Order: sequence, then structure tokens, then C-alpha cells
Amino acid sequence: MSLFQNLDYQWRETYFVMFASEKRPTLAKVQRMLQKINPAFALSNLVADEQGRFVSLTLISLDDFAAMDICYLEGDEVREEGKELAMQISENECNPEAREKLRELLKFDARFDVFHFEQVVKSSEEEEDEDQLLDPGTLLLVLEALAKMTDGIVIDPQSGTFA
Repeated sequence: MSLFQNLDYQWRETYFVMFASEKRPTLAKVQRMLQKINPAFALSNLVADEQGRFVSLTLISLDDFAAMDICYLEGDEVREEGKELAMQISENECNPEAREKLRELLKFDARFDVFHFEQVVKSSEEEEDEDQLLDPGTLLLVLEALAKMTDGIVIDPQSGTFA
């Protein structure tokens, strides 16, 4: 079950990890990497293809009231969206490091969609200050590890920037 269907969690943001499909990891490799980051992560809805390659999973981190649905996509749609993101980013970025990332982005044909959720806590005090609980630390660690594992690039598609 996706976290979008779980009333205990509210969607906050989505990030992409763009990479070449040849770098697609196995589900077992992703599981080991996530457990290395934090053995307390609860992983569920683990899906692999026939070759054991990663398709999707759900991660819950109770320590920081966060959760993620992570899923794999590849093909022409990813290439097209990569081109659109590259055009959007090129308007904002002009430094040499960003230019190199843009060149790489245009070659990528796969991505992880990382949907970040916040656990909903119901109490009168916390309703006034909802942002106080959510810690982006887990999200940042997971994005960095996925990018490193795939030689990929993290993108915030909402702002059109490299993360």
C-alpha cells in the first residue's frame, strides 16, 4: 500500500534521482544500503522485477516522523522529462559544476521517484506548529545514497534545481 493511501502520512515533496538504466541496483542492494544508513528504518512493500532489480519500496523512519515511497521508472518518458528539467535548470544555473550535471542529465534514461511524507500527529498543540516535527535528515541521506549508488543526480522537480 502506498503512503498516499495512508491517512497517518501527508505528502510533502517529491525528488528525482536521475541515472543511466544500466546502473539500476538490485532490491537487495538498496535494502542493505538503507539498513546501513539506519537499522531502525521499517521497509515494506518491497518489489523487485524477475531479475531481482529494484522496482519499489516504502520506508518509514519513526525517529523523525518521516516516510518515503521510492519507485523506479525508465524509458522515453524519463528522457523527455530529463530534457525539460535540463532546460528549466539551465535558466537558473550557470556555474561549471551545474553545466556538467546538465550534460549528464541529458544522457539519463532512468530515475527513482522519491515521495517524501510526514507522519500526521493529531494534538491541539502540534496542529499549530506542524513543521516542527519533520526532520529532512532521513530524506537527504537516502537521496545522497541513491545518487551515489547509481552515479546519479538528485533533482528537486518542483523548484527545477539540483538538490
